[in-house]
Amino acid sequence: HGIFELPLVQISTHARTGSGQWFAEAVAAFGLVFTILAGLRFRSDAIPWLVGLYITAAYWFTASTSFANPAVAIARAFSNTFAGIRPVDLPAFIVAEILGAVVALLVAGWLLAEPKSSPVANSKLKAAE
Repeated sequence: HGIFELPLVQISTHARTGSGQWFAEAVAAFGLVFTILAGLRFRSDAIPWLVGLYITAAYWFTASTSFANPAVAIARAFSNTFAGIRPVDLPAFIVAEILGAVVALLVAGWLLAEPKSSPVANSKLKAAE
């Protein structure tokens, strides 16, 4: 805020509410968590730029401008700018973010799981040898 000569402590008056905003926030959180988990599974060294690229893209494709995490949502309540969110709108955003993150954990657990070898396939391989 100081850079723009604004008061350092502000309370946002920017309304961010409604099912579209909440759904967008769930999608943003889902994508962020899934991106991190996929990075951990395949290229952990790439996680910093994967997250940066995802957040940059999600800013443009979500109606909520992709807060994607409760810490960011809370911080933006103290910014009375376009990036802000009214404190009264925080609970629904945070619930949406948590739901999106939980769904990402479930989907990632299913899609990114290590392949399991089948006892039938193993016995056929041994028989073929």
